[in-house]
Amino acid sequence: MAGSKYAYVRNFELPDPLLQGTFMVFRLDGHSFHRFSDAHEFNKPNDLRALQLMDHAAQDLMEQYPDITLAFGESDEFSFLIRKSASLYNRRNAKIVSTLTSFFTSSYVFRWTTYFPDTPLKYPPSFDGRIVLYPSEREIRDYFSWRQTDTHINNLYNTVFWTLVQQGGESTTQAHATLKGTVSKEKNEILFSRFNINYNTLDPRFRKGSTIIREEIPEDSQTETSTASDAAPAKHMRSRTKPRTRTVVLHCDIIKDEFWVARNDILSS
Repeated sequence: MAGSKYAYVRNFELPDPLLQGTFMVFRLDGHSFHRFSDAHEFNKPNDLRALQLMDHAAQDLMEQYPDITLAFGESDEFSFLIRKSASLYNRRNAKIVSTLTSFFTSSYVFRWTTYFPDTPLKYPPSFDGRIVLYPSEREIRDYFSWRQTDTHINNLYNTVFWTLVQQGGESTTQAHATLKGTVSKEKNEILFSRFNINYNTLDPRFRKGSTIIREEIPEDSQTETSTASDAAPAKHMRSRTKPRTRTVVLHCDIIKDEFWVARNDILSS
């Protein structure tokens, strides 16, 4: 109750406001997901069901919070861009992180049977979250370029590694030794020369990650009609279109200018 003699304990709560006028990037990572993926027998190097589940949970989060203008995900992580002008939860760090993390996690669990109908959850998944502030558009673009570059590096390594194990007959120890010190060109050469695999023709979802944007689409035209008496002038049929938005998952290059030029609203206030 207000005025209780115990209310003084609230004085120990420290304010944690995030700096105004800065972009917020909220990043989620799966906690101990190597163990989780093994326990639930995810396909290696990529499990399409698991990636689609992550995308769906990310879309749920974006639809719940309109201040999120962009999301990018790979493997068991997702990064969300929150617009500069957002006043979400009065920009309280702990409130934003805890609420968005719990919403994403609950959505992941809620959608599990859609993508894994024959695989019951053996234990609850968990994610950790954090927020990093960036002052300008340049840092935002560099951040998402970094995450997509990391997607390529990790996926190329994992693709070659598991091909060596699954098709080349190497143990995991031998595969790590084979790849030690190799650069991208050499990894591509291993795939092509030994297994006739052209890395650049693999599913872009695996190579480029998932980018989620908001797309404005028109409502279906609505026609309003009314019946007029013989004495009254006839009313013309009127049609109107209301804009609405939806989230769309893309697997495209977000490093080059074309993506950002075509979608300048992502970084607008």
